[in-house]
Amino acid sequence: MDVRSKLEESALTKTLIALLLATSLLSGQDRPLNLAYQVEWRLINAGKAFLQWNPTQGKGGQANIHIESEGLVNSLFRVKDDYSTNLDERGCTLSTLMRASENSRKRETLVTYDRIRKTVEYEERDLIRNQTVRKELDIPGCTFDVIGALVELRRLKLEPGTALSVPVSDGKKFVNARVEVQAREKINTPAGTFSTVRCEAFLFDGVLYARNARLHVWFTDDAAKVPVQIRIALRFYIGTVTLLLEKFN
Repeated sequence: MDVRSKLEESALTKTLIALLLATSLLSGQDRPLNLAYQVEWRLINAGKAFLQWNPTQGKGGQANIHIESEGLVNSLFRVKDDYSTNLDERGCTLSTLMRASENSRKRETLVTYDRIRKTVEYEERDLIRNQTVRKELDIPGCTFDVIGALVELRRLKLEPGTALSVPVSDGKKFVNARVEVQAREKINTPAGTFSTVRCEAFLFDGVLYARNARLHVWFTDDAAKVPVQIRIALRFYIGTVTLLLEKFN
């Protein structure tokens, strides 16, 4: 695999991580929220991930995420992605919209969850080739996208040695994703040092995503359960991507 291919897969992975985990901060928040993560790939600066949370009183809310590449990664493979998700009062997903601009590729993906019909509809438009892919999938009445799943996780007690199962769909596949609560650790980030609980989410290796990888999240060991560090370890020639909490207000 050449350098360009490595960076391409790494850039897409950064995006995935941000979408999977950044909005796990949302549970229980009744005020607007702004957060920023520093993204590292192979210990170099790769980009930034920004989150805005806009709650609706007693009715869930909307999260908007912006991811952009920086430095060497930006010069070789430019990433500028926007993602929004709408959640109901339980954290169940109502819809998600992804606008991805990754080098020469531009795509728009809309996923709509219908709790009454128990279906999820997936529509992806390739804006360069003018092609559209549509798919419909059966799901339980209340299902989470990966963001809603992490919101649900924050509502639960995270005690090392326990395992949890959460219904998740990306619009193309449905799984009951396993999450293991593994250990308590101290973590240093640009935002400070935190006492955390480390969790591993099993979404890769053919579960929800085909790519071989391990995904860990470090939540603060308190009622807030803020994800202060997110790490995905891919195959050795791609390396590790880490998101570190930089600031929040």
